[in-house]
Amino acid sequence: MMRRMGAGAVVVDVMTPEEYAAGHLAGARNACIYEIVFLDRIAEQVPDRDTDLIVYDATGTTRAADLARERLLQAGYTRVSVLAGGLTAWRDAGLPLEGGEPFVAGPELRDGSYRIDTEQSTLEWIGRNLSKRHHGRIAIQAGELAVAGGRVSAGNIVLDMATISCLDLQDPVWNAMLIRHLKSDDFFAVDRFPTASFTLTRWEARIGASPEAPQGIVTGDLTIKDVTRPVSFPAIVAPQQDGGIKAHGAFDIDRTLWNVCYGSCRLYEHLGMHLVHDTISLELFVVALRS
Repeated sequence: MMRRMGAGAVVVDVMTPEEYAAGHLAGARNACIYEIVFLDRIAEQVPDRDTDLIVYDATGTTRAADLARERLLQAGYTRVSVLAGGLTAWRDAGLPLEGGEPFVAGPELRDGSYRIDTEQSTLEWIGRNLSKRHHGRIAIQAGELAVAGGRVSAGNIVLDMATISCLDLQDPVWNAMLIRHLKSDDFFAVDRFPTASFTLTRWEARIGASPEAPQGIVTGDLTIKDVTRPVSFPAIVAPQQDGGIKAHGAFDIDRTLWNVCYGSCRLYEHLGMHLVHDTISLELFVVALRS
């Protein structure tokens, strides 16, 4: 491909403007494939759809350049090629580059303790019955994460069950009725069990996961009411430029295993309109700041 670049070809770097500024092929233009306006940027710079276009990404090991080619062909550009090996292959061949502004790669997960920001973190829930579903939030009361050896090693999250809310019921009377129902002994018995908690005991990193957003399997103990049981679920723990961490995980539980049994057709009969699915979906959004 390097030998085939003709004088009339337009070379397009499809990575972010920051990476483009840090170094790009001499004469290359920039249109980031990750932006919604990617095709608009190309149309502004190369209105003739019969122009020879050569697109490249950082290393040629991801779908970025191939996706750019697909989008351009769909948009009517007829002569689109991909530079094999991307910028890395070009640089390794000693060919001319432009730019050179400092580019800061993604932050790394640093060892230490992290305090969970309770204002920015939350747990979202979804419950279902035969007719509809309800969803809401539960505030995080406190928590922390520990990182050792560049990976999450421990953690604890405490949920304030008194803050359970429903976001879909707009009628204030029905909303209040559901919340009272959820806080009662029918479900979470909040008067007797004001908190729930999750204690992280193990993190198994996914092989080949990107350092930009390390993915893995979280294992730990989930306590609801007076029952503690192990759970495992996929999660992402991503370091941030400010030195903090963002984490996300989503998983389902069988609520009856935690003695939350109201409306379960496995445990009761002739429920009618009172039947409630056993599965509750939980989604955790965490922002943690370095202690």
